[in-house]
Amino acid sequence: MNGFPPVLAAAAGFALTAFLGVFLVPYLKKLKFGQTILDIGPKWHKSKEGTPTMGGLMFIIGTVLAVGIAFLTAYLAGYTELFSEMGRSIRLVRVLAGILMALCMAFIGFMDDYIKVVKKRNLGLTARQKTFLQLLVAAGYLLALYFSGMDFTILPFIGSVDIVSGWGLLFWPVALIFIYGFTNAVNLTDGIDGLATSVTLVVSLFYMLAAGILNYLGINLLAAALAGSCVGFLLWNFHPAKIFMGDTGSMFLGGMVVALAFGVDRPVLLFLAGILYLMEAMSVVIQVTYYKKTKKRLFKMSPIHHHFEMSGWREEKIVLVFSAVALIGCALAMLPVYFNW
Repeated sequence: MNGFPPVLAAAAGFALTAFLGVFLVPYLKKLKFGQTILDIGPKWHKSKEGTPTMGGLMFIIGTVLAVGIAFLTAYLAGYTELFSEMGRSIRLVRVLAGILMALCMAFIGFMDDYIKVVKKRNLGLTARQKTFLQLLVAAGYLLALYFSGMDFTILPFIGSVDIVSGWGLLFWPVALIFIYGFTNAVNLTDGIDGLATSVTLVVSLFYMLAAGILNYLGINLLAAALAGSCVGFLLWNFHPAKIFMGDTGSMFLGGMVVALAFGVDRPVLLFLAGILYLMEAMSVVIQVTYYKKTKKRLFKMSPIHHHFEMSGWREEKIVLVFSAVALIGCALAMLPVYFNW
């Protein structure tokens, strides 16, 4: 396929997201939809209290509209290869169900943000409520993939693995936990200005390239739109942030990253491409487990970005270093894609 549609998707995602900030930032300020900073966090974060949250709406709208614009333009320009692919139900479902899953995850995040900001309940939805809703959405997504004909997954050095018979059926419950875990890991990464956005930019660029190499044209467009929207949001979210994405945004990013991973038939590669998300989540698990056993803390604070922050690292340095770690993980994940291992 000609490279114009993904370039257009990225450019539209960037322009729409950046432009929406002009209106959304002052509007959320007017509504007093400001972030409440909990006392358990670093004390200097208190200066950020009142910064508008729910800014993830910017890149949610930007990404979805950018995908629509790119598909419409490709249709009008006669890019038949893309629409030939979309004629295959499994390829079409991967794009549409992926977007829908991400939007549903975003809605769960929106409910959480709304309760925190409007109802003034700092903890938002309970852990049990969030878990139930997230697992429900993940199960719906997997059912869509199953009934559209997804019957294999690809493992590096092994190849195609049957997932609809025998031991392969274990893929589905494992995939359910995988989606739940990574979606929440992305959410945990959103703790300092620009971090989750920058890391997800790196990951989405990886999937854009991987999908292009593997000829998954719809996923290629989806990843390009997400990458462009992340850049547009960084204009408003980089330190010092003028707006936070909130759980609305971080849950959408988590859903999108997972959708891209399944979209190229290689979800296992997210363990490398999403290594930074994994580190953030594991730091919380390790901290809690260690504290329960010893009543001491292994890290100064978790997730681990706060440990480095409390060790004297500036937010910009953390974002740069963590994005570099994400880039290394993505480079390693690209090896089996490029060399067809």
